[in-house]
Amino acid sequence: MKAFKRLSLIAAIIPVIWGCDNYEMPPIIPQTGATLSSPANGSSLVLNSQDPEELIPFTVTAADFGMQGTVTYSLEMDLAGANFAKPIALGSSTSNIIEALTSKINDELIAKGAAFDVPVNVDFRVKSTINQPLSPIFGEVVTLAVTPFNTDVEFPVMYVPGDYQGWNPENEMTVLKSVNFDDVYEGYVHILPGGTGEFKVNETNSWDVNYGDNGANGTLDRDGDNIKVTKFGTFFMKVDLAAKTYTLSEPLYWGIIGDATAGGWDSETKMQFDRENNVLKITADLKKGEMKFRANQSWSHNYGGANGELTPDGANIQVAEAGNYTVTLNFTEPGAVTYTLTKN
Repeated sequence: MKAFKRLSLIAAIIPVIWGCDNYEMPPIIPQTGATLSSPANGSSLVLNSQDPEELIPFTVTAADFGMQGTVTYSLEMDLAGANFAKPIALGSSTSNIIEALTSKINDELIAKGAAFDVPVNVDFRVKSTINQPLSPIFGEVVTLAVTPFNTDVEFPVMYVPGDYQGWNPENEMTVLKSVNFDDVYEGYVHILPGGTGEFKVNETNSWDVNYGDNGANGTLDRDGDNIKVTKFGTFFMKVDLAAKTYTLSEPLYWGIIGDATAGGWDSETKMQFDRENNVLKITADLKKGEMKFRANQSWSHNYGGANGELTPDGANIQVAEAGNYTVTLNFTEPGAVTYTLTKN
């Protein structure tokens, strides 16, 4: 009886197997992404500094999703070789022409580290979407040599009002900047002796949306307690607005040093804070000679250079003749440290 049941089961399975031999898989619908036809791969693009509001037309080929629907084309770019790890969206269109703003391309490239007036290879791609339940498709990457122009990039900012600058949220100089346009803000905060060491960070130049730190644990709290430092100097501050966290470096207390200064090469003459302009400043009698900027009595922290530009461990700054000078040290521009040396 058991053998009969097994034979019956096998007999039932065999037609299913035969049926599988005749089963046909559904056809795969080929899809083709859109790509740039103009400017073409290998072309050069010099951005026009005289007309930053100019709209640059990019012509794209048609994408094929294998079905009917409304297709939207979006143009993206990133530095060549970055594999679009952080693509920049430049514009979109339902036609074969996408217009991108000159200043947008320029500012984004500078924010990614491109140099002024120097061609840089940039990858462009077209992202195509359709009003159907299908995933986006990307066309082939086109590489262009793009030349950005010199301009002041308007980075997103967070305001840092505090005792050190008169609790003024409207001071456009005492801010942190998001150099990657990604809600991560960074910059220098100068909190020198003479105040409480307390401050906050604000999303706007008002008190409407401000953050403090309840518990002093590095977490930002809406309308929280003032952030307070117990040591004084210049702090590098970083705020992750999405995560609502912040960090502060160890403070550096900057001064001028050199045979042109009162302390010679042995001791720094401390600089003060100009709260209106967010720079360190000193007015002092200088001798003919050389000087540098140094912090915390350590050569681990020094800047030198010429023509107003500074680099770590840079060359000594020349003081051509003795006199009374106003000297400033400026950390306000991302990626650059500058100075002025003005005879009064």
